[in-house]
Amino acid sequence: MEDSTDQTLRGRSALVTGASRRIGAAIVRDLHAAGARVGIHYHQSADAAADLCQSLNDIRPQSAATFKADLIDVAQCSALTAAFTAWAGSLSILVNNASTFYPTPLGSITEDQWNDLLGSNLKGPLFLTQSAAALLAKERGAVINIVDIHARRPLKDHPVYGAAKAGLEMLTRALAKDMAPDVRVNGVAPGAILWPQDGMSDKNKMAILQQIPLQCPGEPQDIAECVLYLATAKYVTGQIIAVDGGRSTGW
Repeated sequence: MEDSTDQTLRGRSALVTGASRRIGAAIVRDLHAAGARVGIHYHQSADAAADLCQSLNDIRPQSAATFKADLIDVAQCSALTAAFTAWAGSLSILVNNASTFYPTPLGSITEDQWNDLLGSNLKGPLFLTQSAAALLAKERGAVINIVDIHARRPLKDHPVYGAAKAGLEMLTRALAKDMAPDVRVNGVAPGAILWPQDGMSDKNKMAILQQIPLQCPGEPQDIAECVLYLATAKYVTGQIIAVDGGRSTGW
């Protein structure tokens, strides 16, 4: 059946990286509900990507497709862009959401960790955006990068991740200049949206909540709604919007 929600993005096409689960899946659902055809990129979560794709195609046939790629490999970035446009016919919105996140305490950092964290959080977004630049310009499109509030405020034992996200924040602003006036480039900086998948103590959760004026963690939908806004905000570029319950105001 056809969905009956807002169709702001009807006729537009969106590629979301790291889109099979969690925040990425919420972004895909919101862009799809607004009428876009959506590409669900994944690296390893094939089953989750397929399930999400099927659920969206059940709502609107041939409106979603899955795409596998390792975005640390520059050649696969170009291949992903080509595969998506071969399916969709155009590329209007690129959401660089794919990320790796884990601690790298000083004294134990390895070159492989550096390459992985910088690769997924900075290298991949740069080279994927570069490969898509001409297509996005043709559509007067938008790039939305998922940054992190820890790009500005260090998280203990995460120096490499923080440096990678700080680079992505600067990349967002730099590309907003370099890709103007044809493409808008913005970022969303999530705060405490989902607790880490490998677990976190109640004590640490409480310490974080005490830093948040709204006194609660956010939800993936909060990020998705901001992405949808930036996808349609025609006079906004070069901005990083913190979606963090106010945590960054006085932390």
